[in-house]
Amino acid sequence: MAWYHCGRCGSLFSSFTGDAYDHRCTKCGRDPSLGVEVPPDHAAPPAPAPVVLPTRSHPKHGTKKTQSRRSKPNRLVANLLIGWVVMTVLLALAIRWIWPEDVRHNAGKTPSIASVKGSTGDETVVNIRKAIIPCLSVLGGFLSANTPEERNQFVLNPVATAGRMARYYNLNSLTRIDPRKVTNTVNTLLDLPTGQALESRWRTTDGRTFDCVFAQQGGEWRLDWDHFARYGDYPWSLFISGDGPAEVELRMLVRERLAQERNDSPHMSLAFYAPRFGYPDQIDSHAPEFLVRRDSDDGRLLTAAFKKHAAGESLYGSTLASMEGPGMIRVRVKIRRLPVEADSSQKFELLKVIACHWLAIDDPGVQPLDPALKKDAN
Repeated sequence: MAWYHCGRCGSLFSSFTGDAYDHRCTKCGRDPSLGVEVPPDHAAPPAPAPVVLPTRSHPKHGTKKTQSRRSKPNRLVANLLIGWVVMTVLLALAIRWIWPEDVRHNAGKTPSIASVKGSTGDETVVNIRKAIIPCLSVLGGFLSANTPEERNQFVLNPVATAGRMARYYNLNSLTRIDPRKVTNTVNTLLDLPTGQALESRWRTTDGRTFDCVFAQQGGEWRLDWDHFARYGDYPWSLFISGDGPAEVELRMLVRERLAQERNDSPHMSLAFYAPRFGYPDQIDSHAPEFLVRRDSDDGRLLTAAFKKHAAGESLYGSTLASMEGPGMIRVRVKIRRLPVEADSSQKFELLKVIACHWLAIDDPGVQPLDPALKKDAN
């Protein structure tokens, strides 16, 4: 037994020891603790309404939160798509700025590709596709340049070529072509002694046609300027009129006069013509006559070149048809103007046939005809 104090009535009462929550005051009969208890003779107050706390439930489909969450990946995809479209448009505009006619007239088409002997068609296509893009850039930069000094950075052997370019453009006008009005028509690979080169042909909107040759140097593609400009020491029209140096090196077109009629003659009658850039089928009507012995080194070289041309064979494995008129071949020659004698017209002498092409290499392009085969060639 122990004594306890009632917190209700203030009385002291005795009770068994144990859990205090089971005790009751012996005086008032209530719980002796200080809790609030409703007297038995009063009605219990209404219980308060339960408080319902908001629960964190998943939003239904279509709510703003779900749409916001889903809009993020959709917005990312949209941005990527817009970026891709913008880049495609910019690339198309860049190509159109450089080669608009090619895009306009050859949409969905690719320039013709001619194979080189000894290589498969697939190999040729791959090699040309690797070369054509940098070559397009080189030609575009070259044509856009306004001075010989600016053009020099795009050509083969720029240091050695700089002096020739300066002298040439001092006597000849700078070829003006808008690179945006040029169409690439056909490409082929050349198997040169110095390695493979790319030969390409082009057409302008004003009707001009020309060809270019590109070769690699120092790991970069460069334009063969001597071939492009048909380089010569002095303009042909001035040279044959008696002006300028007595000896010049020129890139010319040549044909044999009266080839059948003079078949049995020991001499070849040759006519040289200055090429007209952009118009390969047009030549000057006036050209002095050159007589060359058939059994000479130059005669045998020219005979072999004419024979090859007549058979439709191109040089260095090229399969492109000739741009010039029938019977015309390209040559690089040295010519001397002879002193004018009294009561005599101007005469000229062929000093040497350097090559039967316009490329910037000294290889002649063909092997001189064997004297024993001269009759068969004729």
